[in-house]
Amino acid sequence: MKGREYVMTRKVYMDNAATTYTSPEVLEEMLPYFSESFGNPSSIYSFSERNKKALSKARQQVANALNADPDEIFFTSGGTESDNWALKGIAFSHNGKGNHIITTRIEHHAILHSADFLEKNGFDVTYIGVDDKGRIDLSELERSIKDKTILVSVMFANNEVGTIQPIREIGSLCRERGVVFHTDAVQAMGHVPIDVREMNIDLLSLSAHKFHGPKGVGALFIRKGLRIENLMHGGGQEKGRRASTENVPGIVGLGKALEISCSKLPEEHLRLSSIRDRLINGIKDAVPHVKLNGADGAERLPNNINFSFIGVEGETLLFDLDGAGISASTGSACSSGSLEPSHVLMSLGMDHAMAHGSLRLSMGESTSEEDVDYVLEVLPEIVRKRREMSPLWEDYLKKLEEVK
Repeated sequence: MKGREYVMTRKVYMDNAATTYTSPEVLEEMLPYFSESFGNPSSIYSFSERNKKALSKARQQVANALNADPDEIFFTSGGTESDNWALKGIAFSHNGKGNHIITTRIEHHAILHSADFLEKNGFDVTYIGVDDKGRIDLSELERSIKDKTILVSVMFANNEVGTIQPIREIGSLCRERGVVFHTDAVQAMGHVPIDVREMNIDLLSLSAHKFHGPKGVGALFIRKGLRIENLMHGGGQEKGRRASTENVPGIVGLGKALEISCSKLPEEHLRLSSIRDRLINGIKDAVPHVKLNGADGAERLPNNINFSFIGVEGETLLFDLDGAGISASTGSACSSGSLEPSHVLMSLGMDHAMAHGSLRLSMGESTSEEDVDYVLEVLPEIVRKRREMSPLWEDYLKKLEEVK
């Protein structure tokens, strides 16, 4: 294939796991706090009263979405800060009890790099594995808990392959053993129901730009009564737990976006699950020798698809899809510039060639049946032409013949 042979006739956005657009309703809610109501909510004069009330409203909106108390919601700059705060805050506030932390090998780098930092500062970290669908083994988790274990951090749903973990069971196990349980719910929030009480969650991270809110704002749920060291030091904002003048427009947008997402969740979950399954089955039918990465059905996020195409590199697929007007990803947007294969796919037991041939398609509220039709029209032909040019594909076909 020389250059991009598809004429860009339409734009199809299939990278909602990386980020989503800010919805018009959310933007409208935010706009007054950039201009006419710009006061510092920590100020005592009446001009700032509207901003204080706006923060309280957003806190209540997030609490409603989680079945939490508003006093348990703390606003941050996003999922990365929330993850850092959860791990480091618990580590340094509970090190009198122990120094052992448990997480998984498929976490977001905000968790993995925080864990690495803690290891360098005297903490002991256990990284438990997953099966070929990306699911943890609860019995392995139970065996890993020791007397000195102070924290378990397991993501709610994986950002690359969409696998949903057994969060309720993990929470119950941690509560029984007296261990703090944190979950990174950045990909799951607004897409699946989450109840921190029912699921025995002590800490939960979320980020607004994954459910049509603005970028640069998130939240950390901290169960009432839980001791946690501050990550940000300075002023007394967020009840003295997170210094820095509050991002009022962003926080307002987060609250509104989450309220809208949760109100639409039941029907959107059904709609996206149906579109997801049609796209999965269409790719399987049209493209031979492909592998769906991650879990099936209810164990998978409704908007996530991840395939490995044998004999094709994911980066070339992205190049060709972009030429046809389709935006997609090879995995996590935070590491898309890396030449290393995905740590998530490698943890699922793939070899380098298969991991490099991955493509993530993630849908959202703007994804239509027509978008799916267009992807099914374009993608199989791109894969076919790339395979014709690939020595990896020739080697694979030779191995198949040898087996026969």
